[in-house]
Amino acid sequence: MPKTKKKQKAQKTAAEAPPLSLKEKLAQKRKVAKGRQAFIQYTGAVVAGAAFLGLLLSVLAEPKLGVVAAGGIICLALCFRYPRQAIYAFIIYVPFSGTVTYALGGSALLQLAKDAFFFPAATGVFLFCTRYKQNLLIPQAIKLPLMIVLTLMTATMLFVNLPQHFAAGGSEQPILLGILGIKAVLGYLLLITCVYYLIRTKEDLYALLRLQVVLILICCGLGFMQYMMLKTGRCEGTVGTGDELFRASLEARCLVGGSLLYSPEQNQIRLPGTFVAPWQWGWFLISSAFFTFGTAFSDRNFIWRIIGLAAMAAVAVMSLLSGQRIALALVPVVVGLLLVLTGQIANLKRFLPIGIGLVLILMFAMARDPEVVSERLDSFISRWEASPPQAFIMQQLNWAYKQQQGIFGRGAGRATNAARTFGKTKLVETYHSKLLYEFGIIGLVGILALYTVLTIVTFKAYRAVKEPNLRGYGASMWVFVLFISYFPYYYPLDVDPVNVYYWLAAGIVLKLPDIDRQERLEKSMEGDTTKKLSKKELRQIQKAKEAAQFN
Repeated sequence: MPKTKKKQKAQKTAAEAPPLSLKEKLAQKRKVAKGRQAFIQYTGAVVAGAAFLGLLLSVLAEPKLGVVAAGGIICLALCFRYPRQAIYAFIIYVPFSGTVTYALGGSALLQLAKDAFFFPAATGVFLFCTRYKQNLLIPQAIKLPLMIVLTLMTATMLFVNLPQHFAAGGSEQPILLGILGIKAVLGYLLLITCVYYLIRTKEDLYALLRLQVVLILICCGLGFMQYMMLKTGRCEGTVGTGDELFRASLEARCLVGGSLLYSPEQNQIRLPGTFVAPWQWGWFLISSAFFTFGTAFSDRNFIWRIIGLAAMAAVAVMSLLSGQRIALALVPVVVGLLLVLTGQIANLKRFLPIGIGLVLILMFAMARDPEVVSERLDSFISRWEASPPQAFIMQQLNWAYKQQQGIFGRGAGRATNAARTFGKTKLVETYHSKLLYEFGIIGLVGILALYTVLTIVTFKAYRAVKEPNLRGYGASMWVFVLFISYFPYYYPLDVDPVNVYYWLAAGIVLKLPDIDRQERLEKSMEGDTTKKLSKKELRQIQKAKEAAQFN
């Protein structure tokens, strides 16, 4: 037999996976059954214990406290034991957090409910990394700037927050204020690590990104229902006189989300969608432009590219209807920026159908209600003329600089709205001014250095990807990291959902080179069974196998 035929036969034999024996099939079934039984036993024990404690608290205190305590215990225990599922639950919960919070009464504790998913899962990831000797900090390049930032934040706590704590005499809790202030900046950084180990294969990646698009469609659908219920009178909207007609309030809450403003007679519409407040909904729409763009242009499945296009259109329509001026301004800018920076504008085969489809959908929506379009554009123009963004940014920076009393700022958390329960806070409406106010000039420079290193590393990661679809997704996520790292207007990195999606996007980008390398290696091995692997490749395969054990 000729040598080439022998090689082809060997390749064919190696490419065909040998069928499992009866013994191996039975072993697999036993493993699945054992895992299912362990889950049922663990869940049953947790539910029984939580129910007992909840019943006890309901009798001794109040029923609502008992229900919240029982639910919290169940969530914490399950998320710690099953971190993969907890991370998915966390990602699913984030866009509905405002709706859940106010549907259950609006307690301040409920606004931290998403942390009951994330932090137990992050603890599980920490234990996984310790057990299998995996990297906990990803990427390693941020180690030095992160250590510097943590040192500066610790110094702020010691030299500013701690003296404030003793001076307050119990009227405030500056230490707790500072902890929440630091959490607002770095609290979800470990989501990069969680996502890195959550995504094991290309299928996991596509599942996560498609899930995000489905969540966006659901949220936009609920937001549209909210708008229609207000427009048709099913919800009353804003009621009152004077200033009440120009402020969002919980009394006007409709269907989903939290406080809203709907006073069309005064040309005032600020809808919260599924979030706590209108401006958070606006930033959800802006963030969604990046995720939907990635799916519309880079998903490997044609149907999902169409779904991504539909999600892009839904985001654009809700940016118009919700009265969010910043979303109305930035969503088109984001799409244009993505087209240029990802190079998709040169990919006419995909760009033209998607671009034409998006334009037709928007033209149809605008033709149906031209008055709404006119009102939103007039509102945006009048707002810009009354307070130009560049002037507002400079005013905020100058104010924060003049407020400095030392090199470590006015104290961690002193401009963090979510920490106001523990002390007096200032409303600083631009993110970098907020950092300057809390941590001083050195702290601001340190945090910007951390973001800069992360931006550079994610850029290198996406540029290292060869497979076109993965590279397209990586480009979209990198542009999101770049955009949010330096965006000077308002403070999106300080609150939901951007403070989650920023680290989520970074984790996705950083995993792409591994997936791409794994795919190419498998194809190479299928094509040449005689290929000898280097020690580096063997280490990468072993590392991938160990990472795949993360459950």
